[in-house]
Amino acid sequence: MQYDVTVIGSGPGGYVAAIRAAQLGMKTAIIEKYNVLGGTCLNVGCIPSKALLDSSEHFYNATHHFAEHGIEIPAPKVNLEQMMARKKGVVEKMNGGINFLMKKNKITVYNGFGSFIDKNNIKIKKADGSEEQISTEKVIIATGSKPTILPFMNYDKKRIITSTEALTLTEIPKHLIVIGAGVIGAELGSVYARLGAKVTFVEFADSMIPTMDKTMGKELQKAVKKLGTDFYFNTKVTKIENLGEEVLVSADGADGKPVEIKGDYCLVCIGRRAYVDGLNLEAVGITTDRGKVVVDEHTLETNVKGIYAIGDVVRGAMLAHKAEEEGVLVAETMSGQKPHINYNLIPGVVYTWPEVASVGQTEEELKAKGISYKSGQFPFKALGRATASGDTDGLVKILAHKDTDEVLGVHIIGARAADMIAEAVMAMEFRASAEDISRTSHAHPTYMEAVKEAALAATDNRPIHT
Repeated sequence: MQYDVTVIGSGPGGYVAAIRAAQLGMKTAIIEKYNVLGGTCLNVGCIPSKALLDSSEHFYNATHHFAEHGIEIPAPKVNLEQMMARKKGVVEKMNGGINFLMKKNKITVYNGFGSFIDKNNIKIKKADGSEEQISTEKVIIATGSKPTILPFMNYDKKRIITSTEALTLTEIPKHLIVIGAGVIGAELGSVYARLGAKVTFVEFADSMIPTMDKTMGKELQKAVKKLGTDFYFNTKVTKIENLGEEVLVSADGADGKPVEIKGDYCLVCIGRRAYVDGLNLEAVGITTDRGKVVVDEHTLETNVKGIYAIGDVVRGAMLAHKAEEEGVLVAETMSGQKPHINYNLIPGVVYTWPEVASVGQTEEELKAKGISYKSGQFPFKALGRATASGDTDGLVKILAHKDTDEVLGVHIIGARAADMIAEAVMAMEFRASAEDISRTSHAHPTYMEAVKEAALAATDNRPIHT
C-alpha cells in the first residue's frame, strides 16, 4: 500500500498529526504497536492519572470538608477496585473517540511495531508475529517516551514501580516512597496520600517541581504537606531493594550522611527518555543526540528529507499539548504552509490540588539572563470565590518587563490553575502588558480575578483587594 504520509505512534502528537494531514488532503496511515490508540497520554499517563486524581479528591473532600458544608454522611470508604474500573472506563471512552476520528478522516490504522526498511518503506510486525510492509512518501516519528529507570533501582513492576504500575495498583500502599517530586511524582504521590497512604518524597533537587518557578514549588509543598507527607530534598538515591513485603531505599542525605527509608511500595519518577527503540533509525541514517531525534528548528524535519519527528522524541518539554502543536505544524509544513510555534508560550501544568500552571519565564530565569523585571502577586485567600469554595491555598504571580511592562511569565498555584493559564497564554501571544490585563474586566466572583489583581500588583503595585 502507498501513502502520502505515515505516522509511527498514535499518542497526542501522532494522531493529531494524522488528522491534520488527512484534513489537508494527504492519504494517511498511522502505526501503533499496541492494540489501542492514544499512546502513553491516554492509556497510562495524562487521562488515567487525572481520573484517579479527581476520584481521590472527591474522597478527600468527603472525609475532610463535607461536614463544614453541612453535608453529613457515614464515614466513606475507598473502593479501589471501583475507582480503577471508572478510570478504565474513561480511558476506553477516549480510545473509542480516537478510533472514530480515524474513521471519520479516512486514516488507515495499522496495529503492530513499525520500523524503517528505508526512508520510504516501513515494516510492520504484528502481535501474532506476521509482518506487513507499506510504502510512503513522508514519515512522522511520534513514538513518545518511556520512564527513566537507573540500574541500581532494581525496577520489578511489583514493589518498585513506575507511573504505569501506580495507575493499576490493587491496594492502597501503607507507605509509598516516591523518588522524584517533579510533576508525575507530585501528582501520583498526592493521589495515594489523599486515599490514606503515608507518602514520602525523595528529591535530588532542593524543592518540589524544581523546573518551575521556585515560588510554585514552595507553595505546593505547603499544600501537599497538609496531606501528612514527608520530604527529603537534596537527597541522592543510591539503591532500592525489594525485601519481600517492604522496600528499602538507600540514599545520601542533604548533609552527606546515609539515609534509609522503608515502605511497602517505591514509585520511581525521575524523568522520561525518548522512545526510539527498534525503529531502525540507522537504516536511514537519522541523527540522534543523547537519545533524541535531531530535527530542524523550524520544520521539525530530520536530517533525512521527508522524515519528521515530533513530541517526546525531540527536544523540548515532554508535554502532550506541545506534541499536538508540533503534529499540526509538520502536517501544515508538508502541505506548503508556514506555521509557527512559540515554545516559550507552551504552558506547563501540575494536576495536584491545588493545581499548578505556568507559562513564559520563571523569576530564576529572568535573573540569570539579567532581564529587568517587576513582580506582582495575589493570594487566593483574598478571593471571594476561593473563600466560598474553600480553595484558599495558592496565588497568582505575574512577571513583567520593568521598562515595557510586557508580561514575561505567569505562574499560578490554586484551584483551576490549569484552566486559568489559558488567559495568560493568550495575553502573551499578543504581547500584552500587565496593565492590559489589569484593565480587562474579569467577572466577579471568579478565580480569574486573581490574575487581574496580580497584574495590578505588577503594573504599579496597586491591587484592590489586598
